[in-house]
Amino acid sequence: MRRLLGIAAAVALLAPASLARAEDVKGSIQIKGSDTMVNLCQAWAEAFMKKNPNVTVAVTGGGSGTGFAALIARSCDLAAASRAIKPQEIEQAKQKGFTPQEWRVALDGLAVVVHPSNPVKKLTIAQLRDLFTGKITNWSEVGGPNKKITLLSREVNSGTHVYFKENVLGNGPDGKSLEYSPDALLLPSSQAIADEVASNPGAIGYYGMGYLNPNNAAVAVAKDPAGPFVTPSEATVRSGEYPISRPLMFYSPGEPTGAVKVFLDFVLSPDGQRIVHDTDFVPLKTQ
Repeated sequence: MRRLLGIAAAVALLAPASLARAEDVKGSIQIKGSDTMVNLCQAWAEAFMKKNPNVTVAVTGGGSGTGFAALIARSCDLAAASRAIKPQEIEQAKQKGFTPQEWRVALDGLAVVVHPSNPVKKLTIAQLRDLFTGKITNWSEVGGPNKKITLLSREVNSGTHVYFKENVLGNGPDGKSLEYSPDALLLPSSQAIADEVASNPGAIGYYGMGYLNPNNAAVAVAKDPAGPFVTPSEATVRSGEYPISRPLMFYSPGEPTGAVKVFLDFVLSPDGQRIVHDTDFVPLKTQ
């Protein structure tokens, strides 16, 4: 009997936290940050709470910058981010006594969208740069109608805003980062951009591909005029063929434990990654 009890104890010590019984997982989890990831995080939270009824998961958007500020202030358990954490944010966290740990949880393609009636169906990165910096102001300059362009961007606290600025606008001849046109309308959410594009034939904007809908048309994008011109999809994002692709991430304040660790295990599990697919983002692996 003592031998059997010893074996049982050893097995218990080896059992991973992810195999903990649902009734044993308790607590609350606060997730704050990326507006792009709000719907995805909410879907994860709802599915996780069904499996673990003794855990409450609350999801708040506001932008990746908001998430990092909350993480540094220790007012959230996970920061959702559509951009990498900045060196100064890491330093601020270290001053608070911890080093943020990154968890890549999904992939995303930044869709560039126009009104469905717009005949412009493809653009190069250089043309997007000229559009969003204000060098091109009329659709006729890129093969469209004689109509003024309405530029739509996320606000400055958005990780999507930062990613698009760094990877599409890039740097000028002097090596300095190019800025958005002062005429660009800064909108508070991806949904706000989708709604404006749907009602404005002259508009162009961008957001995570999970927000694509029949009232917005995704433009095919190429690195140069020779192409290929590619629209965002699960296949083109995972392969890297779509030129404006990025990871989506969680950041934890150091090594996660308890309910937070079990939640991250769920997010990275086949069930969690199936939710990524179902919300029109791209799972880390083929499902």
